[in-house]
Amino acid sequence: MSTYWSPIVASLKPYVAGEQPRIENLVKLNTNENPYGPSPIAIDAIKAAASDSLKLYPDANAVALRKAIAKRYGVTADEVFVGNGSDEVLAHTFVALLNHESPLLYPDISYSFYPTYCRLFGIDAVEVPLTEDFTVDLADYNRPAGAIILPNPNAPTGIGLPLSAIEALVAEHRDIPVVIDEAYVDFGGETAVPLTRKYDNLLVVQTLSKSRSLAGLRVGFAIGQRPLIDALERVKDSFNSYPLDRAAQAGAIAAIEDEAWFDETRLKVMASRERVTGALRQRGFEVLPSLANFVFARHPDRSGEALAKGLRERAVLVRHFAKPRISDFLRITIGTSEDCDRLIAALDDIL
Repeated sequence: MSTYWSPIVASLKPYVAGEQPRIENLVKLNTNENPYGPSPIAIDAIKAAASDSLKLYPDANAVALRKAIAKRYGVTADEVFVGNGSDEVLAHTFVALLNHESPLLYPDISYSFYPTYCRLFGIDAVEVPLTEDFTVDLADYNRPAGAIILPNPNAPTGIGLPLSAIEALVAEHRDIPVVIDEAYVDFGGETAVPLTRKYDNLLVVQTLSKSRSLAGLRVGFAIGQRPLIDALERVKDSFNSYPLDRAAQAGAIAAIEDEAWFDETRLKVMASRERVTGALRQRGFEVLPSLANFVFARHPDRSGEALAKGLRERAVLVRHFAKPRISDFLRITIGTSEDCDRLIAALDDIL
């Protein structure tokens, strides 16, 4: 501990991102990256943006990108907020909308950045336990709360709620903000964006990292009615007025507009997910029903830690969480067909 630290720093437990190792011939299935790469049109747009114009600041309001997102989702540009990945959008959301006298509610098994943000921003929170089968029971959220954030589909479980359940949650809590984190919604879930027209307390957060294969570009966005977006903009402009550079804005616009590539690649991932799920179940694994680009699975006779170690020794990297209730599970990103074949072959070798 440095004597120059601010007092809060020593108490922080930072979020731990998925490992990015350099292992020869690695099958990397630990960080939920899309195996099929960005739209070629998006890559061309990024290259075109790498010009003499980089000497100028980007559009601080990202108007063209917000218009592209608004057109795609049937809202207005004033109802769209963009940021440097959905993690930054979420950080601004925690400050702008989720810090109240009553506690913030979120699932106990969920995105591990949520408790990190609560510690960083001094937000009182209650982790609501998932049920025994790792689903969200909306009745458990009928308690005093200042705000609610819910990933749908959830991570790391991959389980999603139907849109009717999300609407019931938002309608039940009209007096507080409800944030739905949809990082994985494009792999089989149903977005809650249409509900933002009806509910002024609903904010929906998405990312271009997963279904549009732009994890390396860092672009995320939120959609909600104007007062919620105004709150996010006030926080952003108190922190960094230029979160998205020129290349990021150009690439993101092209990726949003290339629906054909978006559909082709996400459908490939979904097909491979079903194949991997079947293969794992044939080998005795319990696999939770996933609507994401990963599966969450455990074997009755092998610990999650041992399986992750054995896979790593065979140059297959998956994510293991040494946490209560889920320590025997592996979160396995869906890769290419070849990646999936190598995963199954490695598991056969271990088992």
